Amino acid sequence: MPDLFTYLTRLGDDRLILGHRLSEWAGHGPILEEDIALSNLALDLLGQASNFLNLAGTVEGQGRNDDALAFWRTDVEFQNCRLVELPIGDFGFTIARQFLFDAYSVHLLDALTRSSHADLAALAARALKEDRYHLRHSAEWVVRLGDGTEESHGRVATAFEECWRFTGELFIPDAVDDAMLSEGIGADLSIVRERWLETVREVLGRATLELPAGDGAPPPSVGRGSHTEHLGHLLAVMQSTARAHPGATW
Repeated sequence: MPDLFTYLTRLGDDRLILGHRLSEWAGHGPILEEDIALSNLALDLLGQASNFLNLAGTVEGQGRNDDALAFWRTDVEFQNCRLVELPIGDFGFTIARQFLFDAYSVHLLDALTRSSHADLAALAARALKEDRYHLRHSAEWVVRLGDGTEESHGRVATAFEECWRFTGELFIPDAVDDAMLSEGIGADLSIVRERWLETVREVLGRATLELPAGDGAPPPSVGRGSHTEHLGHLLAVMQSTARAHPGATW
């Protein structure tokens, strides 16, 4: 089922790339507690990515596991959204990006717990427990920064403006999404977006932040499988050890 393979790699790739980005904060967090928290979030996301990519490999039936899919594909083969591959920026940018993705992920995974594909539903239910904590954590930081000092408010507001133009891509269905929805496997992205917007509006309101203008829709030529220049650089680092030692076991 090529559509199911692609659908699962999207779920895995989003979390793999965002987990790698969060891992770049290790040793650089603004406070020790948050340094540890970001590392733990990264580990959660990498674990979820491993689960989704292993299932994708099983569906594909060509003997590829999570390691093969993570370390031996090129950038054009990755299916992650562009939002997660952007550089970490300052702490305000990381928090804004994390909150927008967490809110999306919680509502998407909640829908996928009712998937007709039993293995996908089980993985979604497991990941949802973690992502509810992720969302609570990032939302609390959005409020803390937005309703904090003049500088923190300005920085996180700018970060939301920068991230917003990449959010529309999360909710524009293509042929793969349509096929998965018709088979009862995937989620209805229009419903996910409605619930995502409710969450975003509620938290930004508490943070005294304005909802950015526009719907965040990308140009018509941009969709899943389209990437920024940042992904290639990220993969060069992330895949370097595996490619330097092909066939090694750990």
